[in-house]
Amino acid sequence: MKKPSVASKWMVFTTIPFQMGATIYVFYRIGDWLDKKYLIYNDWGTKSVTLLGIFLAMYQVIRQVNKLNKNG
Repeated sequence: MKKPSVASKWMVFTTIPFQMGATIYVFYRIGDWLDKKYLIYNDWGTKSVTLLGIFLAMYQVIRQVNKLNKNG
């Protein structure tokens, strides 16, 4: 398997915040939509789905870093 160059490693690390932000934002919007559609009290839909998005974003970051360390 081809080893990633130092430049490609930096590219992965610079895109991680954007990936995390996009993932969390999409999950926030889904939670907000659920709150409005089902009239959920105290925005629990938004809070819980956003928290799920945060965990998923962290999982993605950990997976990418582990993959980079394994290949590099």
